[in-house]
Amino acid sequence: MARRFTQRGGSMSIYSLKPAFQNLLRPIVQRLYDKGVTANQVTVLACLISVFVGVLLCCFSTHSALFLLLPLWLFLRMALNAIDGMLAREFHQQSQLGGYLNELTDVISDSFLYLPFALIVPFHFWQIGLFIWLALLTEMCGILGQVHGNSRRYDGPLGKSDRAFLIGALGLWYAIAGTFPPLFVWLMWGACIMLIVTCYKRVRNGLI
Repeated sequence: MARRFTQRGGSMSIYSLKPAFQNLLRPIVQRLYDKGVTANQVTVLACLISVFVGVLLCCFSTHSALFLLLPLWLFLRMALNAIDGMLAREFHQQSQLGGYLNELTDVISDSFLYLPFALIVPFHFWQIGLFIWLALLTEMCGILGQVHGNSRRYDGPLGKSDRAFLIGALGLWYAIAGTFPPLFVWLMWGACIMLIVTCYKRVRNGLI
């Protein structure tokens, strides 16, 4: 759905590449609109596929080759997220329902796509649970900026696009190597710390 583009308080993030990515997708968006596809349909479809991929990888977490699906799907999902926003914004499909769907499906999708790592050594279920909870918290902090009369915040260092890159890279590593080095548990702790920093920056910048 439609997203507001905001200043990011000087932080670097993959999100800053979004305008260029949208320009590449614009011909596809036009064709989808011509065929009667709506932004809400794209939003719901992306969520359903994310849930399916997450459940599949949880059920077959020992089949490392399947985790190649993660980077592939995360890239396609990023494209679908851009497409639904462009359909809403450029073809006047914004709606209150769309706003709810946009935020809710994002956090549902993220949760299911991150969850399979809770079943893989050296990560722990409670550690991945914390990562998921903090990721959801960053999105809440982003939304609250808009709720309180300012703009929706997308500040980094570990926003949604950055998390997608991290999870996709982990999925690719697991698909190729079949295992994770024990030190990767500290990588996940580092990611949790970056999520806390992201929450702080979104709250701080949302108050400006």
